[in-house]
Amino acid sequence: MRTPESINGMTREQIMEALRPIRCFMLDMDGTFYLGDHILDGSLDFLDAVERTGRQVLFLTNNSSKSADYYVEKLKRMQVRAPFRNILTSGQATARYCLAHYAGKKAFLLGNHILAAEFDKMGVPVDDEHPDYVVIAFDTELDYAKMTAVCDFVRAGLPYIATHPDYNCPTETGFIPDIGAIIAFIKASTGREPDVIIGKPHSGIVEDALKVTGLRADQLAMCGDRLYTDIATGVNFGMTSILVMSGETTWEDREKSDIKAHLTFGRLADMIPYLEPIH
Repeated sequence: MRTPESINGMTREQIMEALRPIRCFMLDMDGTFYLGDHILDGSLDFLDAVERTGRQVLFLTNNSSKSADYYVEKLKRMQVRAPFRNILTSGQATARYCLAHYAGKKAFLLGNHILAAEFDKMGVPVDDEHPDYVVIAFDTELDYAKMTAVCDFVRAGLPYIATHPDYNCPTETGFIPDIGAIIAFIKASTGREPDVIIGKPHSGIVEDALKVTGLRADQLAMCGDRLYTDIATGVNFGMTSILVMSGETTWEDREKSDIKAHLTFGRLADMIPYLEPIH
């Protein structure tokens, strides 16, 4: 039987010591807290333990095809209580990056109507005909006309931003192509990759998370099911990285990868016995 001690090669006290400094768990969503429309076993119990021990949670997702409001409603349906319905998406972080670096300029947005509405709400001007720069996202409404237009603008040399790098999006029936596949077709046609990527494991979304929580990186834990986004974020930016085996990563992936989590658990709830109240 795989126990946290055997998985991590650590004693109970060593695991507790590693978790002791954490004041906020930044949680990936799909594959970590839930899968599709089904909450993963023990996820609500984990939130109760976080509250009981005086910690916080920030849900951090790379999925830019949904808005923060969408995720709030989804968490409500899963019986997540209000104190824990704190969301940061790569779409939000990208919009804030655009406002900071391209103030007064117009974006070509390769994204669905949900992200377009969020950009409008946050005050980012969008112009599909005469843009100053390009933003691409996980566009679940992608068609050939959009594919052609985005390649034209990227090929013309406009600044090129991507919300996140994920290759696939997990669903209850398997995986569907995510923005990584879109980046690949743009590169095949134009020879260019994004100038900036905002989402995990890149700095844009981390800078946003530090502002939102008001904490230092060493007080944060990045928890997720993907090595190349979630775990790399923790490793790259001085956070505790916690891999859960409830989503994309297999045990074989974990062993073969050069990206090593500080801690590994089968699911979020497996952390509960190792969490002490903070002082």
